[in-house]
Parts: sequence; structure tokens; C-alpha cells
Amino acid sequence: MPAITVENPLRLPKISAPDPATVLVRPVRDVTTAPHGLEGEGFPVRRAFAGVSLADLDPFVHMDQMGEVEYAPGEPKGTPWHPHRGFETVTYMIDGTFQHQDSIGGGGLITNGATQWMTAGAGILHIERPPEDLIASGGLFHGIQLWVNLPRAEKWVAPRYQGIEPQTATLLSSPDGGTLLRVIAGDVDGHKGPGVTHTPISMVHATLSPGARLVLPWPRQLNALAYVLAGRGTAGPDARPVASGQLVVHGAGDAIIVAADRDQDSRAPSLELLVLGGEPIREPVAAYGPFVMNTKDEIAQAFEDFHAGRLGSIPAEHIGR
Repeated sequence: MPAITVENPLRLPKISAPDPATVLVRPVRDVTTAPHGLEGEGFPVRRAFAGVSLADLDPFVHMDQMGEVEYAPGEPKGTPWHPHRGFETVTYMIDGTFQHQDSIGGGGLITNGATQWMTAGAGILHIERPPEDLIASGGLFHGIQLWVNLPRAEKWVAPRYQGIEPQTATLLSSPDGGTLLRVIAGDVDGHKGPGVTHTPISMVHATLSPGARLVLPWPRQLNALAYVLAGRGTAGPDARPVASGQLVVHGAGDAIIVAADRDQDSRAPSLELLVLGGEPIREPVAAYGPFVMNTKDEIAQAFEDFHAGRLGSIPAEHIGR
């Protein structure tokens, strides 16, 4: 799981060390296990938010862990051209390569720690596929796609694309160097990530060495979710056991506590977490297929606009591919 890493985290800026005895540590409200499914042209995913209420997720709507899978030559798959409206898609590639293109000219390769942040807003078409050389060779494929809702007032903003390269992520360390934090978006203990968001959120990929314990300051106004990408450990002041493919829903407080088991599998030598927090929008959500709006009528209008060609056009060089 390369993403982006450093040999010596102690050389990085360090987050503060809240004392669990003096700050309100967020309790664990629930732990759910993501079921397996297929997406796009048939690539395997885990539905990270399955069984969790939208009220607990707000402003997040949907998240898939794509892979982790080792493809044989000819096997890599992606998605066909499809529309979106009313939210933002975030594709974070941990291993392997995806190629993105959209109807506003955004795109490029997303690979090994890079993030593609696409604001669908009023409407966009896009495609995500492995490049031809990866299809020919096969290889490791592992990533995350997250959907972030937009408030009613911003659902009609112009579409936007951000390519966030691995080296632009803000790298931090826990005080003892046992945890590497990659801040992709938002603010963590005064350190800002490169992602520009319409909805206030924080997104962090944390790697905890075996036996490491992390007390992570977390803004009280944001909710707090932690998804286990790999490894085993515990979460919360009561040390609830967690493992790969599980989502931790935290309650209110000022800090998150997680710890990695001392003994990890050789295939997943560290505890890998995606930590998410967002400021709840608290508006009605109507989500169907590729659209996230506030009402069913707006969903119907989105389908009508898509079929009428009002959500954009596939670039000419891709027609017929």
C-alpha cells in the first residue's frame, strides 16, 4: 500500500498531543462491515457506507473501496461514460492507475497516492478507466471513491476538476512518529490539505505502525468516520476491535483515538485508516443512480436533462471507443 510515504515520520511536522484525560474523546457509536459488490464494468468494490444512516454520514453520501485486487493481463476494468449532478466525487488511488476524463476538459492519470476531485455541480459527464498499458499488463488496483454532497445553494455551481498529486498532500506525524498522516483535504490540527471543497470536510489517510496509538484532534463541528483500509486495531476510548473493511462511526467530541494491534498480517503490516469528517448540511437528500439532489422532482429533471444532452457532451476523440 504505497500511497505516499516517508522513511522517517519524525522529520515531519507533528500534530499536538491531546491528553485523553482532559479532552472529550469521541465514543464509538457503531462499527459496520462493508459488503462486497461490483461497480462499472465489473471491478470489485466494498460498499463502505452500507447500513449506515444518511444522518450519520452527512455530508457524505456514498463510498466504495475499489479493490484491493491483483489483475491478470486483460482483466482491469473501469466505468463507461456516465453523468453526475448535485455533488462531488473524490477518487483516491492507493495502488495502481486510473485514467480520468470529463466533458469540461479535466482529466489525467490518478496513481499511487494521487486524488481526483470532481465537482459535478450543475452537471458533468466523465469516465474512469485503467490506461491501455495497465489493461495489457495487469497489476495491483486499490483505491477509494467518495461522494460528498453539496448544499442546495451550491448544487448548480459550474463543474470543476482538481488533480491533487501525491507530493502536494500535507504530511504529518504523531508526536512519537508511530503514525503517518496524509491530509488530502480540510484542516487537521491547524494543518491544511490541498483539496478545495465546497462543503467543509477533512479527509486523512493514516498509517499506524504495529502497536502505535493515535490521539487525533478533530474539530467538534465535523462528524467523524474512520474506514479501515487494511490491518487490525481498536477504536475509541473503549478499544472496540476493528479490521479491514469496517467503518467506525464516532460520536461527538474533540479527539479520535485509534490504535494498531502489535501483531498484523504480513500482507497488511500496518493499520491503514481513511478518516473523514464533514460539517452536516442537514437538508433533504434525494439520491438515485448518478444524481444527488434534494427532491425526487429534481432527480427526474436530472435524468431528463441528461437524455436531452444538457449535462455535457463526450469529447469527439472518445466517441465510439
